[in-house]
Amino acid sequence: MSLFGTTTGFGTGGTGVFGNAATDSHNPMKDVEVTSPPDDSISCLAFSPPTMPGNFLIGGSWANDVRCWEVQDNGQTVPKAQQMHTGPVLDACWSDDGSKVFTASCDKTAKMWDLNSNQAMQIAQHDGPIKAIHWIKAPNYSCIMTGSWDKTLKFWDTRSPNPMMSLQMPERCYCADVVYPMAVVATAERGLIVYQLENQPSEFRRIDSPLKHQHRCVAIFKDKQNKPTGFALGSIEGRVAIHYINPPNPAKDNFTFKCHRSNGTNTTTPQDIYAVNAISFHPVHGTLATVGSDGRFSFWDKDARTKLKTSEQLDQPITACCFNHNGNIFAYASSYDWSKGHEYYNPQKKNYIFLRNAAEELKPRNKKWTKAGAAPRRGRRTNGRSRCSSWHSAATPIGQQFCEGVA
Repeated sequence: MSLFGTTTGFGTGGTGVFGNAATDSHNPMKDVEVTSPPDDSISCLAFSPPTMPGNFLIGGSWANDVRCWEVQDNGQTVPKAQQMHTGPVLDACWSDDGSKVFTASCDKTAKMWDLNSNQAMQIAQHDGPIKAIHWIKAPNYSCIMTGSWDKTLKFWDTRSPNPMMSLQMPERCYCADVVYPMAVVATAERGLIVYQLENQPSEFRRIDSPLKHQHRCVAIFKDKQNKPTGFALGSIEGRVAIHYINPPNPAKDNFTFKCHRSNGTNTTTPQDIYAVNAISFHPVHGTLATVGSDGRFSFWDKDARTKLKTSEQLDQPITACCFNHNGNIFAYASSYDWSKGHEYYNPQKKNYIFLRNAAEELKPRNKKWTKAGAAPRRGRRTNGRSRCSSWHSAATPIGQQFCEGVA
């Protein structure tokens, strides 16, 4: 029987695969622990593409390694292989056919890992650490895109030591995402650039950041026709912006919301505000997960503008997350992100990757909106921008936390 199917209660409470030993604060959600996790902070996670049978998970870490596990239907994880860089691995991705894994490192190189032969070879070089790496599969070309702290975005044919193209950016690349034919790169100094990838990559538009603090993560979302239509952008200030590329009504359609903060929506007392470390969209429902330095993950419905779930607090930050290809499995990594400096680093603390059944919890909510004593409306306007801080959905009150048009 599959633990990750749609009819199981796996990962939603009760005892997990590994019994009840996981009731302490390192795994308060009683989710499945991935065996043999990395020995240092986990920087990235990625599941294998739908073209591959089964589910394989890769994870990169500050221990200079990238590891691959097979996730079996019974919930067990089997370590398969690993490769090394000479510096921390900051990002990793799969080829569309699942035969290759691409890794980006602080050692200023990117590598291609052939899983069949278990051989890795360098395919890219920058003048600074490579922060983001993505596989692009276009009708007329395939390549790897790398974004670096050397302020360049480069595109590589894996068979050549020289880039196919190099685009200058105004600042260092902090995060990026690709859903063909669109790429989004967020840089230092709150830079935000959208690229179009058809025929050959080119800059499409520079966007004024909807957030007031440093960018931390970005994820592209699709419309009902399965085409990229916008992105979610997270910052170190516990806030996410939902931004459409060509919205019918920008003032209403684009908005920001607060998350990963202590005291919930109670703004009368001081709040601890945490970084949003990663955002991932559910591949079926289009809902999203955010994970933060507060040690929690949250699930959100951006269309209904409501929160679906927030986890219990782990005893470490959550540094990365991803869904598998059909959205049944949600993987998240617990490790120190150095957000509180070296004095909070405990070398005795283990790092963890957890797997959770995401089949039911990410389903969208009823989009009917109500306000006490009023007919349903979209929201009210403040200085020409949408604000729905006092609104709630018919399903769950959201108060001020979820939806606030003013960053």
